[in-house]
Amino acid sequence: MLSVSPAVFAASVLDWFDQHGRHDLPWQRDPTHYRVWVSEIMLQQTQVSVVIPYFERFMASFPTLADLAAAELDAVLALWSGLGYYARARNLHRAAVQIMTAHHGHFPDDFAAVAHLPGIGRSTAGAILSLACGQRHPILDGNVKRVLARVFGVAGWPGQRSVLLELWHLAECCTPMTRAGAYNQGMMDLGATLCTRTRPACTRCPLAAHCIAQQQVRQRDLPAPRPRQTLPIRATTLLAVRDSSGALLLERRPPSGIWGGLWSLPETDIPATDTAALADWCVAQFGIRPHRVERLRERRHTFTHYHLSMALVTIELGADPSRVQDSAAWSWYPPEAARQLGLPAPIARILADLNLESQPLLALFAGD
Repeated sequence: MLSVSPAVFAASVLDWFDQHGRHDLPWQRDPTHYRVWVSEIMLQQTQVSVVIPYFERFMASFPTLADLAAAELDAVLALWSGLGYYARARNLHRAAVQIMTAHHGHFPDDFAAVAHLPGIGRSTAGAILSLACGQRHPILDGNVKRVLARVFGVAGWPGQRSVLLELWHLAECCTPMTRAGAYNQGMMDLGATLCTRTRPACTRCPLAAHCIAQQQVRQRDLPAPRPRQTLPIRATTLLAVRDSSGALLLERRPPSGIWGGLWSLPETDIPATDTAALADWCVAQFGIRPHRVERLRERRHTFTHYHLSMALVTIELGADPSRVQDSAAWSWYPPEAARQLGLPAPIARILADLNLESQPLLALFAGD
């Protein structure tokens, strides 16, 4: 038996949302399918406060779906740089092109068609159609999972299939027949502002009287966290190579995988401590021996499944390369132009730290 009826649950959420919910977010001011779609993709695993400036810059550059579809992927990735999870940007661009060709430029209103677009699943499709045009569809993002798990006492990690199915059943039952968009926004707001992962504000929650987690003092236990695992460490050497003009060598990452489609510093398996081998690498790649090879301090970046240890080496060629071995993936950019490309956030931070624009050639700082 449920701790509260779906009707009372939905009414409590809607009453709270009307008084305390967020009503003036940028994508709420003109909630077209396109604007809501872009916001929902950006909001996947990312907080609202982080998304707002990215959303506003994105809309300024691509105000319509047609603008996004016509844009170069590089331009899209450049505006996404720092937001993370770059497959979202690639799928957003792919979906825009698909909508222009398969749906005559109109974002579809059919749930199955929306859910079939790249980067959109059941919850995101439901959010778009409920928020943009009021259709009744349940959603189940991280905030909604937390609220439902606590109120109805759903034990287990939501990543487990049985737990996920139970949460979807509850979401379906509780989503009202009317005002589904306001309800869904209210559920997301409730999870983001009151029913937070740590230190939930239960005394201000409209569902506190019905909440099993509150009654049993199990807020910290519900929902159960992802089972802990020790992340492996992978190591690579990043090369900041500059030619005689000061141009920086950048490598286009493969379209899939980590940092897919973005520009990054070239990598090698050669240890950063082996400067002789790195000099030989330059001869093999560019036909010249470098003027200077210098090791800087290591950086670390954590992905979902592993830690990446990045040893950094700066290389000054001191002359123009007689050849470029991997010319298909490599390009030379003035440092100020490199900053305008789609760069992974860790690489952008490295380039900012190196401050190549203000460094005279062959005079990079001696340590970092």
